[in-house]
Amino acid sequence: MWLIAETVELNGVTYRVPDAPVAVVCVDGGDPEYFAAARAAGCIPTVSRFMSDGFSATAHCTIPSFTCPNNISIATGAPPNVHGISGNFYLDRATGEAVVMTGPELMRARTVFDVLSKAGARTVVVTAKDKLRTQLGNGLEVGAGNVCFSSQHADRCTLAENGIADGLGFVGQPLPDMYSEELSLFVLDAGIRFLEQDDPPVLLYLSLTDYVQHKYAPDHPAALAFYAALDDRFARLYELGATVALTADHGMKDKCAQDGSYHIVYLQDFLDQRFGTGGTRVICPITDAFVGHHGSLGGFVRVYCFDGVQPRAVADFIRPLEGIEMALEREEAAQRFDLPADLEGDVAVIATENYCVGMGRADHDLADLHGERLRTHGGLSERDVPFIVSRPLNAGYRARARSEQLMNHHVFDYAINGIE
Repeated sequence: MWLIAETVELNGVTYRVPDAPVAVVCVDGGDPEYFAAARAAGCIPTVSRFMSDGFSATAHCTIPSFTCPNNISIATGAPPNVHGISGNFYLDRATGEAVVMTGPELMRARTVFDVLSKAGARTVVVTAKDKLRTQLGNGLEVGAGNVCFSSQHADRCTLAENGIADGLGFVGQPLPDMYSEELSLFVLDAGIRFLEQDDPPVLLYLSLTDYVQHKYAPDHPAALAFYAALDDRFARLYELGATVALTADHGMKDKCAQDGSYHIVYLQDFLDQRFGTGGTRVICPITDAFVGHHGSLGGFVRVYCFDGVQPRAVADFIRPLEGIEMALEREEAAQRFDLPADLEGDVAVIATENYCVGMGRADHDLADLHGERLRTHGGLSERDVPFIVSRPLNAGYRARARSEQLMNHHVFDYAINGIE
C-alpha cells in the first residue's frame, strides 16, 4: 500500500490512515437485546471475547432510527445536519412530490471511504441493500483495488461500476434472496474473501440487512442461529488480522398487542378528519423496496401542512393520540436530532415503543407481512445500538467514551484512531 498521507481530516475528525485491516460491520437492526440473548445462550463466543477483551458499550444512533440516515452517518462520521440524508424520502415542497433520498447527489459531505482511499488506503464497501450502494460509494474511485457492491445485486457487478466484474464468482455463492439471512451472510463472506487475498484492503465497511430482526424476537431459535453464523464470520475476519468493530444502524421493537394485532397509528386518517383532506400530508421516510420487512410502517413520520393549516395546531392535535411519544415542529426537531432543517417536515412525529405510525389505513398493504408480528424501528425506542471493538481502546479514547454520548457514527474514529 502506497500512502499519500499519514492522516486525513473529515467533518471535524482527523483519521489516521490505517496500515492494517479495519473491518467495520453495521449489523442492520442489531438491537443490543439480540446480542444479549445470543450471549446468554452461548451463541456468540467471538463477540463475547471482543466485549470482554476489547471495548463494548451501548451507543445511540441517529434519529430517525432508519437505515439510510444511519449508514450515511457512519460513513461520514457525522450526523444528518452535516451529510444531508435524513430518511429514504422527503417531500419536495416546490413540486409536491415525494423524493427518494438515496441518490449521491443529495449528500452534503464526503465519506470516510472516499477520503481514506484517496490517501492510499485500499477500501472495500459491501452492502446487503443496493439502495445504500451509490451513497456509500460516492467519491470512491472503484478500480485500483477499491470496490463497492451489494449482495442484493451481486449478479450485476461490473469493473466500471463496482470495481469487481463477478461478485457471485468472487464469493463463490449463488445470489441470495432479498428476504433472507443469506443476504447478510454473503456480505460478510465477501469481506472474508477480500481479506484472504495476497494484497488485502485495509478499510472494509460491511453493512447487513435486518430481515432476521424484523421477523424474529431476540430469543427466537432462528435469531440465535443467525447470530451464531455472524459470530463465526466475525471470528474469521479477526483471524485474518482485522480490527473488527460492530455497531448497528438502529434497534428493533415489537409493535403488536399480546394477541398479535398491530399497534398502528394511521395518522393521515386522523389528520384528514380534523383538518380536512389536503390540509396535511404524511410522509413515511422508512419506505423502501423491502416492504415485506415493515409495510412502510416505522416509528417516525413527517407531516407537511398546506392551505393555511398551522404546524403548531397539527402538533398540538397529534401529541395526545394514543401511541404517540412526540410531535415536534420543524426547527425543534432539527435542533434536537441534528437534522437538516430545510429537508424536515413541518411536524416530526415519533411513536411510542410498542406502536408504529403511518399514513392512512388505505395507504399500507400489510399482505407481505403474512399475518406475522410486526417488528420495526424509527423512534427513540430503537435508538440504542451496540458499539463493540475487538481490541482495547487507548487511554484517551477510554476517557472519551466515559465522557461523551457515544454515537454509532463514531465507530470509524474509535476503530482506526482509538485502539492501543
